[in-house]
Amino acid sequence: MSFSNKLRSFIRLFKESLSGRQQDYTSGGIDRAIVLLSVPMILEMSMESLFAVIDVYFVSQLHDNDAVATIGLTESVLTLIYSLAMGLSMGATAMVARRIGEKNPAAAATAAAQAIFVGVCLSVVISLVGTLYSRELLSLMGASEQLMEKNAGYIRWMLSGNITIMMLFLINGIFRGAGDASIAMRSLWLANGLNIILDPVFIFGFGPVPAFGVEGAAIATNIGRGMGVLYQVYHLQRGKGMIKLHARDLLVKWDIVRRLVKVSAGGTGQFLIGSASWIFLVRIMADFGSAALAGYTIAIRLIVFAILPAWGMANAAATLVGQNLGAGFPDRAARSVWRAAFLNMVFLAVVTVLFFSLARPIVGMFTTDIDVLQNGVQCLQVVSLGYIFYAYGMVINQSFNGAGDTQTPTIISFFGFWIFQIPLAYTLAKAVDVGPVGVYAAISIAESLMAVVAIIIFRRGKWKLIKI
Repeated sequence: MSFSNKLRSFIRLFKESLSGRQQDYTSGGIDRAIVLLSVPMILEMSMESLFAVIDVYFVSQLHDNDAVATIGLTESVLTLIYSLAMGLSMGATAMVARRIGEKNPAAAATAAAQAIFVGVCLSVVISLVGTLYSRELLSLMGASEQLMEKNAGYIRWMLSGNITIMMLFLINGIFRGAGDASIAMRSLWLANGLNIILDPVFIFGFGPVPAFGVEGAAIATNIGRGMGVLYQVYHLQRGKGMIKLHARDLLVKWDIVRRLVKVSAGGTGQFLIGSASWIFLVRIMADFGSAALAGYTIAIRLIVFAILPAWGMANAAATLVGQNLGAGFPDRAARSVWRAAFLNMVFLAVVTVLFFSLARPIVGMFTTDIDVLQNGVQCLQVVSLGYIFYAYGMVINQSFNGAGDTQTPTIISFFGFWIFQIPLAYTLAKAVDVGPVGVYAAISIAESLMAVVAIIIFRRGKWKLIKI
């Protein structure tokens, strides 16, 4: 086939992936299945990553290092919520995908409703804690009295409105498990479009809206995410895709809740372990001052911007694993994983080259402060060196989760982050006196090591035998 024919074929496939038409991912070509699933998932994750970049971009225009540092400190706390949301969404994706693979959409809808019930309960508890103890949380993260006095409103808004984060992740996980990736993508488009419009309005003020400063970024983000959630709920109720919720699905079914919590616990554990490690790293960085922390915050936002699209490929692999195991095709599930991992490696290799060679102008779009710029450039360059290994690691770990084996990646995360990464970061940054670069190096080394371990365990194939 000539290049022009291949290009036309890919364009047709690309358009089909965005159309939202129902597909059978348990038959046909694996590359075709990966493209159909991963294109909307990559675009979905790109939109999710924009939340982080857009907020920090507009807040950086305030020319206040404390404001940018507040986002970094709050983000480290929010990662705990992301952990719960993503862990629960992993459980929902695995259960829904398995039921869809078994050709049982009614059971998939029931599992989806139980996941939403659990998510709402968790969100209520977090909202109460965030509303009452926002200043204390910032203080625990090492924030100065001045920073807390000026910017505690940002973390209060983000924590009290956490249900928008929880539901956006969770319901999109349901859609992904069902193979309705285009709906998940469009909900993030809507949420991000509103966030981009509302951020400058609430941060700097416009017309009758006063200037809220950094707090305005939180208000805009909550409104944007909230509208995205309403869009998701509309499609769940409308039910033109694989999933449609009925009134009977909303009744709590404790046996399904217990199974969901059991599967989700490992996924939540993975992200809680990873999130806690990021909190420790931020705590180490806080000792080097606001400039170092602001540079680190900008760089990490850019790193997330690059990695989240790669998570789209990993999520596609998880859906393929779940549906193919449900259909009784474990070998096809394994082939899908290796192919997705290779394509992910190619993507992140390109990102590595761009970040390493263009780090200064990229970070320079967010700050003109020399110290902040230097820290951001160093972080971006050093962490990106581990991307090629991480490309395989994220796909394989998500594939474990898609199979319902959330225990294996949890154990890998525990030893990789807490037993290796945190001590290494502290030793290099403080004991060896390398400074912030020691933290950046520890991130890259630990992620690469965990990817290698995941590859070795995945090849043994025990994940094919998990029942959920």
